[in-house]
Amino acid sequence: MDATWLKPIVETKYLSTENAHRYRAILRYFYIQHERMRQYLFPEEVYAFLKQHEEFADYTEEELQQDLDQLVKWNNLIARQETSHVRTIEEFKKKRFRYQCSPYTVEIERMIRTLEQLGDSFGGSLERTRFDRLYASLSRMETIIASDFQEQPDEMHQVWEETFDYFKKIIQNSADYIAYLHGENLEERMTSESFLVYKEQFTAYLRDFIVALQKTSMQIEQLLEDLPEDGVRQFIEHVVDYERSIPRFADALPPRAVQIEEKWETWRSLCEWFLGRDGRESELSFLQYQTNEAIRRLTRVVQRLGERHHHFRSRKGDYLHLARWFSRLESIEEAHCLSAVVFGCFHTKHLVADFGATDNIYRDVWDEPPAEWVTKPRVRHYGEKKKPQAIEDKEREKEEARLRYLEEKAREEAELKQFVTDGKIVLADLPEVTPYVRKTLLGWIAKAMGREGQAMKTENGWVVNVVNKEGTICLRAEDGELVMPNYEIHVLSRGE
Repeated sequence: MDATWLKPIVETKYLSTENAHRYRAILRYFYIQHERMRQYLFPEEVYAFLKQHEEFADYTEEELQQDLDQLVKWNNLIARQETSHVRTIEEFKKKRFRYQCSPYTVEIERMIRTLEQLGDSFGGSLERTRFDRLYASLSRMETIIASDFQEQPDEMHQVWEETFDYFKKIIQNSADYIAYLHGENLEERMTSESFLVYKEQFTAYLRDFIVALQKTSMQIEQLLEDLPEDGVRQFIEHVVDYERSIPRFADALPPRAVQIEEKWETWRSLCEWFLGRDGRESELSFLQYQTNEAIRRLTRVVQRLGERHHHFRSRKGDYLHLARWFSRLESIEEAHCLSAVVFGCFHTKHLVADFGATDNIYRDVWDEPPAEWVTKPRVRHYGEKKKPQAIEDKEREKEEARLRYLEEKAREEAELKQFVTDGKIVLADLPEVTPYVRKTLLGWIAKAMGREGQAMKTENGWVVNVVNKEGTICLRAEDGELVMPNYEIHVLSRGE
């Protein structure tokens, strides 16, 4: 652990100590002048500023000098003796000082200004363009690495700074906006009728962000996977060398190896945010999930508001229309049919069974075996008899299930291989296929169309490229027919 983490920060004492209102007013004035490119101030200027406010009506110059000396002790101000207009030795001995706020103070005041503007709720935003800018910056980085670092060092440093500036803004703004969507203030506003006015804006904003995110994130993921690790390390070395070449008087500059390692860890954080780590889902996937959940929550709220609104609306006109409809029917059988369509079946019974569903999202309900439901007496004192049972060894069942899974995957891959002709799958020439083949081919097309070059790696290790031909085709499957664009899937490699 770095020893600097454990040291107290004396520069923040002025925020909560006695006479904090005086210290804060003085340092806020120094910060404002620093932002206006005025670095050094005389005590007379500070005193004149404070006397303009009623809170400092009884403030004296001696108290100001004491406060300035204390702030110098806390390292909030840097005192510098003014010697440019000294004419006598007596004037020099008086030690007239000018003051400058320290770098710590500037950052503290900057943070306080941000906190003051933050308010009681989160801000943030979901900007679609930042992902495009991040992708453009990463593409520029890839071009520099491919050209064997022919660019100037300052250009490489600028590309690095822009990349992580966009990345930090994406993280901060998206996290703040998701927190805003889950805040209590928004929950209260959602329950009001006035929220219906903003429903379309919220939904469209989130939906457009999701569409842009899915399109650009795939390109960024592919780019991060393609960037060579050695090339990125060399790029970081050029950036560090440029930063170390900037003239500074600081003598505590960290070693070059430490700076390189810090930037490498920063790069790994970016890759893990998009690609994940050690089999865990990436933060990008979590952001997509949170945004989709926000859209679903907005939809549910709007539905409830609509139901509440319709609950108080008179249904007299609807009932009269239905009555006229029934009166025009000629037989009771037709009336029964209309009743079934309008009102549904009467006295229906719903049977529920506690049955574990499969993990296969493509499996249909009618493919599952029937479930059994054991009825139990509904009396107060009924207790289910339990017998102690030994722990059974399920190793053989697990191995059999694993072998069945591998056999099923091998069969599915063989089923796909039989449609490959001359290194490609022509959807227009396919015979009637199984639902698995149809869903697999459509999944490949959807993923490939979102990537640059329409190429992707499938679950079974194939590298395929999707080509869109002219016209439309009819893809015939056992569960129906699908009219779709004329695609060809070129198999570049089978991962063998």
